[in-house]
Amino acid sequence: MKTGLFRLALLAAAAALAASPLAAESRLEKTLKLEPGGSFRLDTDLGSVTVTGKATPDVHLVVTSRRELDDLLSFRFDEGARSVRVTARRKHHLFFGDGGRVHYQIEVPAQTALDLDTSGGKIAITGIRSRSKLETSGGAIEVQDLAGDLEAHTSGGSIRLRDIEGGMQVETSGGGIEGDNLRGGLTAETSGGSITLDRVTGDIHATSSGGGIHIAQAGGRVDAETSGGSIEASFAKGNGRGGTLETSGGGIEVAIDPDLGFEIDAEGNSVKTEIPVRVVGKVSRTSLRGSLGKGGAPLRLHTSGGGVRIRPL
Repeated sequence: MKTGLFRLALLAAAAALAASPLAAESRLEKTLKLEPGGSFRLDTDLGSVTVTGKATPDVHLVVTSRRELDDLLSFRFDEGARSVRVTARRKHHLFFGDGGRVHYQIEVPAQTALDLDTSGGKIAITGIRSRSKLETSGGAIEVQDLAGDLEAHTSGGSIRLRDIEGGMQVETSGGGIEGDNLRGGLTAETSGGSITLDRVTGDIHATSSGGGIHIAQAGGRVDAETSGGSIEASFAKGNGRGGTLETSGGGIEVAIDPDLGFEIDAEGNSVKTEIPVRVVGKVSRTSLRGSLGKGGAPLRLHTSGGGVRIRPL
């Protein structure tokens, strides 16, 4: 009997501890005046950030943490005629554990220019209809449903892009880059992973030091370079813009519209083509220079780490 009562007491104590302020979420909530067409800037020393565009005015900001926010950060809120700025500075320079897992959940008018900078987490935005500048030192970047130019940089994670219309410049030192349904030109650079792109309508400039490059249905010129893997690229039907594909870490495979003309310059351990090419100069197993069809834009394919294959769509 005493043992049963003792167990009940332990369960009650555990329940009380779970419901205590020590386990509660610290929360800050604020509404800031901002009309559509304005700008929003967040500069924080800690935290992941999620921003969503909405059809109504004003900024709705919710900050949460597993530790007391007043012990972690000091906040400043600046409201201008057409701009809102939120600044959060850490109160102590040394943190243990996860730093409280600070997270910003923000809603802004869809027609708001964004400038987000965090030193401690992931950035995700969706539903924005203006330009966006994103920078984080400690996490991934995800962008979806954006109509506006994008500039994004992370030192510590991957970058994922989907359903974007506008010019894009993205860079990461710590992960791969993925993009799908991108209606505009793209410059993508990574030092720590692969690049995978599908349905990019504009010109592509892709550079990787740590992985392969895979491009499907490219709608513009393709310039791709890697020292860490192979390159696979297919041009959309009717795209005769050409480009340069170069790697020192693998093979190259390219698929092009056989009804179009290109000036081919290919070199590798072996070069194979499944499309008739009018060869210029010496015929070689390791190089191919000539015209496809009536000729056209230059298409340069060079590898020192594998073979080259040219095939029709």
